[in-house]
Amino acid sequence: MTDTTSIKHQSKLTSGDFTTAENPFGLFAEWFAEAVASEPNDPNAMALATVDSDGLPDVRMVLMKGYDTDGFVFYSHVASQKGRELAANPKAALLFHWKSLRRQVRIRGAVTPVTEAEADAYFATRPKQAQIGAWASKQSQPLESRFAFEQAIAKVAAKHVIGEVPRPPGWSGWRVTPQAIEFWHDRPFRLHDRIEFRRAAPDMAWTKTRLYP
Repeated sequence: MTDTTSIKHQSKLTSGDFTTAENPFGLFAEWFAEAVASEPNDPNAMALATVDSDGLPDVRMVLMKGYDTDGFVFYSHVASQKGRELAANPKAALLFHWKSLRRQVRIRGAVTPVTEAEADAYFATRPKQAQIGAWASKQSQPLESRFAFEQAIAKVAAKHVIGEVPRPPGWSGWRVTPQAIEFWHDRPFRLHDRIEFRRAAPDMAWTKTRLYP
């Protein structure tokens, strides 16, 4: 799995001619690199939408921790609300909104778990306090008090004063493999530019359509 800056730019596109792009991953690399330089906080933040057992949508912000032509990766607790919903219905939608650039990217597709090796490798890069927090948190479960959480953190920290913190067995990641990617760029008077790439399967070619704003 490559990191978030690993894909080489396939063309140098300005905001005025991005609709000429023929490869969505190349265009995403262009836009993401500009967002890294422009956004004041978390250019890799993205909204993740899932669906619960009643068909009611859920959405929350997560951090993209890697991407390549296989998809977009994020990590969390498997037993969290998002984890349970993805286990039952492994499809999701993502949205990047880069306010400083007045751009959005929408992604929809199937979701698969990352490998154990990928999850281990990423977990090892997290700050130690974040690793400890992953052990102490029962994500999405009721919490009686902040003090109870702090006690749980202290107990885990005491076990790992020295040495590495292993990845919790219930903590992993997912990859969203896009079936559709839409690029949106703001224009005056709401006359925005939009292009959508679609494919029927991951091994098939992309088709591109320009959309009305």
